[in-house]
Amino acid sequence: MSIYEQKVVNLYGDEVDLKEFEGKVMMIFNSATECGFTPQYDEIQDLYEKYANQGLAVLEFPCDQFGHQAPGTDEEIATFCDARFGLTFSRYSKVDVNGDNAIPLFKMLTEAQGFKGFDADSPASAMLESMLERNDPDYKNNPSIKWNFTKFLVDRNGNVVKRFEPTADMADVEAAIEELL
Repeated sequence: MSIYEQKVVNLYGDEVDLKEFEGKVMMIFNSATECGFTPQYDEIQDLYEKYANQGLAVLEFPCDQFGHQAPGTDEEIATFCDARFGLTFSRYSKVDVNGDNAIPLFKMLTEAQGFKGFDADSPASAMLESMLERNDPDYKNNPSIKWNFTKFLVDRNGNVVKRFEPTADMADVEAAIEELL
């Protein structure tokens, strides 16, 4: 199935056909409002503002599967994000990104771009690795999403071409976006 055949639900409960993003570079990510990586919203919004007119679309999916860090309803999450970060990119209903209840979009993303490790230069990497290893000693060998703010880049042809863990330097994310644009 092509990414453009995927359908998702936005914050208002409306079904959205990803075909509307055909021809754009997409950055798709899972989020959580109470996560230590939540300040990345500012950097993601900045990227969107800088590159939207060149064809960048940003799609955010809140997810409560990692440390229960996305509590609340879609409306509560949206209110928090609007007040704190002034987000203007595309935002969607809270979803599961792993397991039996994961939405097809995230199953597709993780099948196309599996886990390749955390950024060794990030201070958060050691903490994440230790926590994940306790829960799943084989976590490095499965493609599942490991934590909030995992980002996937989709090129203008609908190919899932890059995955960035939450520990990735946002300058690296920006460089990859620029290359795709």
